[in-house]
Parts: sequence; structure tokens; C-alpha cells
Amino acid sequence: MTWVNEYISLVLFIVLALTLFCGFPVAFVLGGIGILFGAIGILLGLFEPIQFFNLLPRIWGTAASNPILVAVPMFIFMGTMLEKSGVADDLLHCLQVLLRRVPGGLAMSVTIMGTIMAATTGIVGASVVMLTMIALPSMLERKYDTKLAVGTIASAGTLGILIPPSIMLVIMGDLLSISVGALFAAAVIPGVILAALYLSYICVTSLVNPKKAPALPDSSGPKTRKEFVRMIGRSFIPPVFLIVLVLGSIFGGWATPTEAAGIGSLGALILAQAKGRLNLTTLKSVIERAGLTNGMVFFIIFGATLFSYVFRSLGGDELIVEILSAMGINTGWEILVFMLVLTFALGFFFDWIEITLIVLPVFAPILQGVDFGPHLGDGGPILFLTWFVIMLSVNLQTSFLTPPFGFTLFYMKGTVPPSINMGQIYRGIIPFVLLQLTGLALLIAFPQLVLWLPRTVGFLQ
Repeated sequence: MTWVNEYISLVLFIVLALTLFCGFPVAFVLGGIGILFGAIGILLGLFEPIQFFNLLPRIWGTAASNPILVAVPMFIFMGTMLEKSGVADDLLHCLQVLLRRVPGGLAMSVTIMGTIMAATTGIVGASVVMLTMIALPSMLERKYDTKLAVGTIASAGTLGILIPPSIMLVIMGDLLSISVGALFAAAVIPGVILAALYLSYICVTSLVNPKKAPALPDSSGPKTRKEFVRMIGRSFIPPVFLIVLVLGSIFGGWATPTEAAGIGSLGALILAQAKGRLNLTTLKSVIERAGLTNGMVFFIIFGATLFSYVFRSLGGDELIVEILSAMGINTGWEILVFMLVLTFALGFFFDWIEITLIVLPVFAPILQGVDFGPHLGDGGPILFLTWFVIMLSVNLQTSFLTPPFGFTLFYMKGTVPPSINMGQIYRGIIPFVLLQLTGLALLIAFPQLVLWLPRTVGFLQ
């Protein structure tokens, strides 16, 4: 019994890892396991019954009454409206025409489209499905290599997890009490770096083997200058202006992320109306889809809050430190590398929100006490946490792409033609996962890539 009392938090973590594969909703698993082990802790004298009364105010204070998290449903609404109204479809067509003379221009336009959609939605599932439905038929028609086509679409769709307004950054900022505006600013350059790595790979691949990415014919697109200018004015400028308006209002200090999300939602409605595609049927569909997605996100937050509370009450933090010490992992860098490797490994099996709400409460307090000053410069814990969150976010992008449970792979498989099998999708994403890890290595080696912009705009002093 002494061993059980000492290592019950480890048993709790192992049981969670096993039950996550049972097929039940993640929120039920997290909350149910937390309640079960809380009850076991009561029987063993490790957990007081009255501690359960702390859960409701804890959940209410961290999520339900938190004004920052109001931004989540509005960003979801904005992205869903842009997808349903056809604004995104028109933007991709415009990008294809603009890049038709560039090697791999169609694939590059998909990557740029994914980057723009990431800055308007933050919803990976919606971006991947939309890009697959819109771009894949054109790429296959142009005789693109299947693996390059699916890898390009999958990687471009996952940029929404990092590039602001990322829902994940809103949730992480709230969990660690960091300014969401600072995280948004910190994520811009890393997001651009990842997109640039994707574009460079596509360009090199297209130059080395042009058969993998045939060029679009010059006859495609507008035939006159007037038609070309009209296409730019109707399909490119409005969504880009919306991005600048939403992110610019945050970086400029004119609006909080919550207020900017409201601006974005209104802008998406205006663009849908301008396209003549705003009607009651579309509005009902968008509200329903946004509501279901939002409910899923918040329910998981509730379950994860309960789980992490019980885990830490049963001595989970102390046990993690003890295990790391037993493995000879003592320095801050060793702990950081261990955490990143663990996160990458978990990405093969779990979704980002599960990893975030399980790993972040465990490792953040440990790493926060480590001095990374010589590498980061002066700035204290907030400076480190900002860098830490962005590195974790880039690492978590791989969880969408790595088999066997990469959600992007399943989103894509449900949308692609039957002629494309899962093996082709797996092989297609390998180069892009390696590019993501390359981007992560750059951020570790050069932290100013993360910290320069939030310092410049005044979020970090």
C-alpha cells in the first residue's frame, strides 16, 4: 500500500493513456478518470472529499466566466462563415492565377491559401477539408504527383494551429496566464517561417522534377487587364483586409483578442453578404457547426481541469520531478528537450488539445523555475513562457500529421477520391513533418525569431 500511495499519480496517468483509446469522448475520459482517482484517493487518505467542492469554482473561473475565451466561439464562427460563403474558394482561384508562371505555382497557391485561411479561421479541420475539396481536383487534373498534392494540402491546413488567431494559443495563454496578444505576436514569424519552408520545398521539388508539379497554362484566368483587376479587388483584397483588421487591431492595442474576434465575425458576415451568399440556411448551418465545435472545446477544458486538479493533488508534480531526476534529467535544457520529445511522441496517438491540457499543467511549473536567461535575455518567467508556448505549438503541429491518429490524415481521407489510399497520404506528409521539425530547431536555436515581434510591439518589456 505504501507503493500505491506514493505512485498513485503515475497509475492515474497510465490509466488515462490507456483509456483514451477506448473510443469514449475525451472530455468524459478526462473528467471520469479524475473523479475515479479522486474517490480512490479519499479511500487511501490522500484526497479530502471537500476538495471536490473546489472543482466547480475552479472550472467556472478558468473557463466559463473567462472573458478571454469568448474569443474562441467567435473565431470559430468567422472561419466557418468564410468557408461556407465561398470567400475561401474565390481566394484560392485568384492565387492560382497569380502564381501560374511559378514552378509548382498551384501547390504554392495552396500553401499561401492555407496561410491566409489560418489567419482567418484557426480551425484545422475546416481548412483541410476545404482545401482538399477545392484544390485537390485541380491538382490531380493538372497531373500533380499525388503524394506532393496531399502533403501540400495537409501541411497548409495545419498552419491554423499556430498562425493567429489560433484557438490553441488563446487556450494556452489562459492556462498559463500569458497575454494572448503577446502569443499572437510571437507566433507570426514562426508561422511565416513554416510557410516559407513549405514553399521552398515545393519550389525545389518542382525545379528538380517538373513532372511532379506541371505549370498552369497561360490561358487560365482573366483574359483582359480589367477582368484581372476585378478579380484582385473581389477575391484577394477583402479577405486579406479582414486579416489585417483583426490582427492589426490586436497588435496595435486598439482591441483585445475578444473584441477583435467580434470584428472578424462581423467582417465575415459582411463578406458573405457582398458575395450574395448570406441567407438563413447558411447562417443556421454556420451557427450550428460553430456551436458544436465550441461545445467540444469547452467540454474538454472542463474535463482536463478536473483531471489536472486531481493529478496535482495526488502528488503528480513531485512524482514527475522525481522521475526526471531518476533518468538523469536535471538541467533545464534536458527537461525542455525531454518534454518536446514526449510531446512529439504523444502526437502519434493524441490530438493537440488532449496533449496541451495534459502536458502543459505538468511541465510548465517545472520549467518556469529554470533559468534560461543566458539564452533568452532579460525578461523573467513571462519571456520564457512565451517562447515555450510557441515551441510547443510548432511541435504540436506534427500531431495533426503523424500516423496512425493524425486528425488531418483522417479529415483528408474522408474527402479525397477512393483512388488515393492512406499509404499515399502517409508518404506525402513525411517531408512536411521533417520541415516542421526543422522549423522547431530554428526556434530553439534562435529564440529572437519568437520574441522579437512581441518585444517590438510592447507586449514584452
